[in-house]
Amino acid sequence: MNGVTRPCLPDWVPVEISRYLAHTVSQISIRELARSAACHPSTVMRQIHRVEQLREDPLMDGALQRLSELCDADSDPSGEISHYKEEDAVRSLTLLSYGGAVLAVGRDMPKAVILREVGSEVHKTVIERSLAEILALRDWVSCFSSGRVYRYRLSKDGRSALAQLSAKAEACHRSRMETTTQSGLAGQIAKLSQSDAIHAKRARYGQQDTPLQTLARLVDRDGNSFLSKEMVRAGERLREDFELAQIGQHVATERRVFDDNPRAAEHAPGPTNALSRDAFQRASTALCALGPGLSDIALRCCCHLEGLEVAERELGWSARSGKIVLRIALQQLHHHYESLPPQTQMIG
Repeated sequence: MNGVTRPCLPDWVPVEISRYLAHTVSQISIRELARSAACHPSTVMRQIHRVEQLREDPLMDGALQRLSELCDADSDPSGEISHYKEEDAVRSLTLLSYGGAVLAVGRDMPKAVILREVGSEVHKTVIERSLAEILALRDWVSCFSSGRVYRYRLSKDGRSALAQLSAKAEACHRSRMETTTQSGLAGQIAKLSQSDAIHAKRARYGQQDTPLQTLARLVDRDGNSFLSKEMVRAGERLREDFELAQIGQHVATERRVFDDNPRAAEHAPGPTNALSRDAFQRASTALCALGPGLSDIALRCCCHLEGLEVAERELGWSARSGKIVLRIALQQLHHHYESLPPQTQMIG
């Protein structure tokens, strides 16, 4: 699209809205808009009529009024709708993704509120009206009840947008963490206060979220967690055995390097060797119980902490299939640990 159809508007504004404002505010004819868009004038006219009918919605009407101020050179727009944070949109869409959650707003209300039931209580989250207008403008929420108070639900496009924005935020976070060196992490910890530094050092596997922790935060449309607590504990137990086995191998290697008698050091009895052997045996048994495919994704994501996108690419799987296979692997892993005798259960 060129400047004729998108005058002074943000890039995220839908094309239909841009053409409507170009015609009503900038006084550009329908034929000229159709010529610049390489379509029939009747197509542009139907789009303009459709947007005009949407102005009965208070959020749509408010959003169009704010965007009209951006197109009007003589006005002084506030800029609230032209510059918004995607984090706020993701937070609002996430709240609306819970079962029964609604967005309520009145024509004269300066704010909007998200209502959702949690048990026997109703939680209220107040958001800016300009943010609610953006959600309605982008067709991420749909009105299902009108009157003194208008009520909105998360639309199908809103769910798709939530998935895309969440994936984008996760990719940016992962990129920042992967490009941060160990010295950079040490510098970040050094800048913290003494109490904060203690909590930072208590992190179990470092500051970077594991793929398991990322999936554990996902919820479905009914508000249920994508991974149960039992699945998460099973994946963490596999990683603990894997790490213990790796530590034992590193200690044995160092002993062979620094000991005067390498053969004696290799066969020297000690708790470290026994602990690593037992951990290696437990991890190997668990992976063999999963079988091919499931053991591959469990080893990569739970033990080596590879991201799902990297694991899918390395294994040659289709996009977004890794989390489903990993969930199945964690289910089988939980059943495997549950089938073991009580004396093999680990403490903690």
